[in-house]
Amino acid sequence: MKNSNETPIITIENMHKWYGDFHVLNDINLSVKRGERIVICGPSGSGKSTLIRCINRLEEHQRGKIIVDGTELTKDIKNIEKIRAEVGMVFQHFNLFPHLTILENLTLGPIWVRKIPKKKAEETAMYYLEKVRIAEQAKKFPGQLSGGQQQRVAIARSLCMEPNVMLFDEPTSALDPEMVKEVLDVMISLARDGMTMLVVSHEMGFAKSVAHRVMFMDAGQILEQNDPEEFFGNPQHERTKLFLSQILD
Repeated sequence: MKNSNETPIITIENMHKWYGDFHVLNDINLSVKRGERIVICGPSGSGKSTLIRCINRLEEHQRGKIIVDGTELTKDIKNIEKIRAEVGMVFQHFNLFPHLTILENLTLGPIWVRKIPKKKAEETAMYYLEKVRIAEQAKKFPGQLSGGQQQRVAIARSLCMEPNVMLFDEPTSALDPEMVKEVLDVMISLARDGMTMLVVSHEMGFAKSVAHRVMFMDAGQILEQNDPEEFFGNPQHERTKLFLSQILD
């Protein structure tokens, strides 16, 4: 049965991607269960962001398979649209429309893509603004909010599409340090609600407390993956050990 908890929600098999001659992703194999939370770390240029961007076809892979909730990602536009409707994405930069209010930013997708009536879309938007603890900002414009508030709005906007999977591409890296915690708190809350999440991040405290699995990537390959206790307490690969020694106190 397609919606069985036994069926992986994301399957990646022998996936490769090149930029010209540069082999950016090399033979990626990954299976993600429903409700699983995976944190992906690694040095800059290791292919982490490219990997999650391939999952909703923001980047195109050249070889191998990506299957999301039973639908394979191919050049077929219908498949791409179907998967994008089920997969939310939060970027480093908030990508909010500056000329629209917070509420309008949140209702745009549901109204235009999912054809949800405006009143219902606004009710859903307010529900998720409450969830990210920012409902009082609904009538403001993005430029009137702090960076941490804007990133929480971006998370709420993705949730308004009611996705089955959330992808986070370094969601705190553009924020001032004091704003990082408020965004991570929202992500922790989502995790508690059972959202399937793939998070590219160097926030190792978040990985330890929330992830089911931590993956380390380098040079376009997944070199190591394990549960947080083993990953941090007993890393196997020399490259992982070096990376952790540089980012952990």
